[in-house]
Amino acid sequence: MTDHEAAAPLDLGTRLSGGVDIPLIGLGTWQLRGDSAADAVGWALEAGYRHIDTATAYNNEQAVGRALHASGVARDKVFVTTKMPAESRGRERATLDRSLSAMGLDHVDLWLIHWPPGGSSGINSWREFVRAREEGLTQSIGVSNYSFDQIDELTAATGVTPEINQVRWSPSMFDQTAVAGHRERGVVLEGYSPFRAGGLDHPVLLDIANVHGATAAQVVIRWHLQHEIVVIPKSARRERIVDNVDVAGLVLTEEEMRAIDGLGVAA
Repeated sequence: MTDHEAAAPLDLGTRLSGGVDIPLIGLGTWQLRGDSAADAVGWALEAGYRHIDTATAYNNEQAVGRALHASGVARDKVFVTTKMPAESRGRERATLDRSLSAMGLDHVDLWLIHWPPGGSSGINSWREFVRAREEGLTQSIGVSNYSFDQIDELTAATGVTPEINQVRWSPSMFDQTAVAGHRERGVVLEGYSPFRAGGLDHPVLLDIANVHGATAAQVVIRWHLQHEIVVIPKSARRERIVDNVDVAGLVLTEEEMRAIDGLGVAA
């Protein structure tokens, strides 16, 4: 067992290229609205989560902000991500200002372009993201659902590489080439929909879970952590929010990691 594996899961993090640390586990809030979103965020913070992921398109930033302020957790202890919709290009600063106002914050920790605008890399939008970071409105900047070609275009045009790329990711989507490509560029890989993108009823996951007395969801979370890939599981249920990260005593063997990797698209 390495020190990384032995650390409490919610204390694990990785450093972005700009020098900011991002927790490896966060709460995703896609499809959560109103009180459901606020309750989920509140329960997550109470359980020890210190990373909350939202987006302008989720229409829940106000609820997320309400829960953040009600939690009593110091602002500098919570890593907050939001995302700009692709259709907001040309209105980047106004979009961020609205997000900050909705959440009652003076900055976010990470701001992402949610999708490539019109299928392009969005160079002009990226320049506005760089400016927002320079002005302290966000600590870190990145993209979501981008290809390597699109990331490279942003770097070539501006000299600034996205610090993170948030993509759909799960054991069934594992691709070592994608992992290596992100790391070669200094881009942290962050996965969303870790359960939806791959069946938790796969025999490989169930067998490993049975060996460890864990759930398949817990195995998937630990698999992300041991790959040092940021993961943002989502749930509206308090018990699942807690259970998803109850993996302190779960360490996957190298053989188990390879077996899970083998479920991927490049296997």
